[in-house]
Amino acid sequence: MGRVAVTDGMDENAIKQLEEAGHEVILNHYSKSELDNGVLGDFDAVVIRSATKITDKVINSSSGRNGSLKLIGRAGVGIDNIDMNAATKSKIAVCNTPSASTNAVVELTIGHLLSCARHITTGDRTLRSNEWAKKSLRGTELSGKRLGLIGFGRIAQGVGKLARSLGMTLHTYDPYLSPEIAADQHCTLHDDIDEVFRLCTHISIHCNHSDETHHLVNSERIQLMPHVGIDGVQCGNHLVNCARGGIVDELAVLEALENGTLASAALDVFEVEPALDNPLIHHRNFHGTPHIGAATYEAQARIGQEMAALIIDFLEGRRPKSILNPLIF
Repeated sequence: MGRVAVTDGMDENAIKQLEEAGHEVILNHYSKSELDNGVLGDFDAVVIRSATKITDKVINSSSGRNGSLKLIGRAGVGIDNIDMNAATKSKIAVCNTPSASTNAVVELTIGHLLSCARHITTGDRTLRSNEWAKKSLRGTELSGKRLGLIGFGRIAQGVGKLARSLGMTLHTYDPYLSPEIAADQHCTLHDDIDEVFRLCTHISIHCNHSDETHHLVNSERIQLMPHVGIDGVQCGNHLVNCARGGIVDELAVLEALENGTLASAALDVFEVEPALDNPLIHHRNFHGTPHIGAATYEAQARIGQEMAALIIDFLEGRRPKSILNPLIF
């Protein structure tokens, strides 16, 4: 029997799945101090989402002579809250659930793109302020516009498919993408990220946060955006990020909203969360959501079931299919 810590919540059916397989599941969110002092050392596996940070200190205090932790399960996609080098050095397997939340994030991204174009959020705010802003909220259509996708993995390809059905033309920058995949998805692949910004009035972010991508979207690149769609409509520039916080320079976005370089911006993820003190949220042309990309009942059920299966495989000696540091297993 294995002991599994679940620190950021998990679907009830997934918990039952683990328990029926004979494993003990403890649901508890631990403080940074508790994590640093080795509380996870009492467990064989831990399941986290974005709230729990697994640093080298947490890993070193929870593995080897100090504890029994052998698996870190990331219920979701991004692993920037896990020190992968420390995990691998300590021979702790790291797994995620790369496809379970794809559809949920795709739909939220499209929702933000539509809200940007049609002032849906601004219209709601003005109504609640007893203002009938019909004349000032004339929007534009997504059809006839270029969409730039920074990163072109599963989620970006899903967004692209829906965007194409709305009449958008796709462009992407992804240095790890084969030209064949881009061509198959009817998307123009660029070697230069700046060219995507020069061409596209609408930009959506779909890459991981790393030293390489930190503040990848900055004031210089935002200023390259063209304001005019390929249909000749003065639609303004629009930015959406439902990927990871830190890729977008939020101060640069605020400045661009204030000087009109950006007509709108929408973020589901922020550099510092919760983002309640972020000045962006008070700008009329900004709308945001509190990191809810994967927060649908369907996605959480899929994530939980997939994670439970990965843990069961691991604890029964089988190689998890989504292991991210396979050389240790």
